[in-house]
Amino acid sequence: LDAHAHLGNLFFDSWSEKAIIHYNVGMKIGELSLPDDFNGVLLWSLIDNRPFLRCIHGYGLCLWKLKKFEKAEKVFERMLWLNPPDNQGVRFIIYHVKDRKPWREDY
Repeated sequence: LDAHAHLGNLFFDSWSEKAIIHYNVGMKIGELSLPDDFNGVLLWSLIDNRPFLRCIHGYGLCLWKLKKFEKAEKVFERMLWLNPPDNQGVRFIIYHVKDRKPWREDY
């Protein structure tokens, strides 16, 4: 998972279409570890949850950057459900996505 998060980060600035593939693979691997009916939390404070949360976050950012606002909004809402303390700051960007504002580096 962490390798895919890092590979996604490597390509994020220059090639979002490639970055999203890595984030998605990491996210899918993480989802295989969860029961089908999982509706719990995956807190950032538990270090083993972080690679999965990084992949989800990167995936959502790529969707936003690629102007796939509805999908990005769903990803970010899921992140807030999975990690309510929101250590990654999704609460600060989700409203830009909901308002369909284009991704900017300074958000």
